[in-house]
Amino acid sequence: MIRENLIRELREVVGDRYVLVEKEDVIVYEQDGSILQVMPEIVVLPGDVEQVSAVIKAAKRANVPIVPRGSGTGLAGGAVPAEGGVVLSLARLNRILKFDLQNRIAIVEPGVINIDITKAVAKDGLFYAPDPSSQTACSIGGNVANNSGGPHTLAYGVTTNHVFAVEVVLDDGQVVWLGGEVPDTPGYDLCGVFVGSEGTMGIVTKALVRLKRTRESVRTLLAIFDQTDRATETVVDITAAGIIPAALEMMDQLTIEAVERGAPCGYPRDAAAVLLVEIEGVREHTERAMALVQSICNRNGARKVRVAQSDAERQL
Repeated sequence: MIRENLIRELREVVGDRYVLVEKEDVIVYEQDGSILQVMPEIVVLPGDVEQVSAVIKAAKRANVPIVPRGSGTGLAGGAVPAEGGVVLSLARLNRILKFDLQNRIAIVEPGVINIDITKAVAKDGLFYAPDPSSQTACSIGGNVANNSGGPHTLAYGVTTNHVFAVEVVLDDGQVVWLGGEVPDTPGYDLCGVFVGSEGTMGIVTKALVRLKRTRESVRTLLAIFDQTDRATETVVDITAAGIIPAALEMMDQLTIEAVERGAPCGYPRDAAAVLLVEIEGVREHTERAMALVQSICNRNGARKVRVAQSDAERQL
């Protein structure tokens, strides 16, 4: 009876079309990017913050657990529903609401795909820095919940470094803004507390994010090593030389093999390890820093060092 009453109440809030209860409809929500699987009782897709608040209030009255879901790309089971619970999908809240190019900020809804922010402002010489490996599919709401980072974390930090404020719905349905339009808003850093809380403190319905200027020059280097320890020593030597790469990643032979089987990029399968190093900034700086990185790689016994000559080659 509780379930039927809750379904009826949710349909009154969001409409029949956006309350899913049939197995063939809810089964796609039983899993995220992890191996965990739990079938939700109900999936509800609100279209605005008022509906999110009403859904939370209804679920609380029915004493039914609720789990928010973005794109479902997480690898830790954060979007997997609780047994007998409700999945609250934020997929319909997918608008970029505002750009302030002068102050380099944007207000976006949680269902906006990460890379779409950069696509929208690229023509203005701006980009959104946090770049999880799933950035072409993952949503900003999930990024905020998990404080996501990516290959460029070394230079730019993680999501919390680029979110100034969030609109959230608390567990009683109350809607509040945390933070402000500048990073040094007076008072406690409640926005910082919320980012990375994985849905335990509330559901984000808007985020005010920082945009960065696109760098003048970007250079990417691939170094191939026959010994893993020489590759790791190279990482230490690069940072010891005072160079802060935009990205610095190492893959051992097992990882290289997995990559080449799944999405071939041309990495040498017989290598013990490869380093990918990206330097960005003004052209003079990147050329000088890249020459130093090449020298360090060669000094540490790299079999081959190759610098990308085009954007297409960089993307590999």
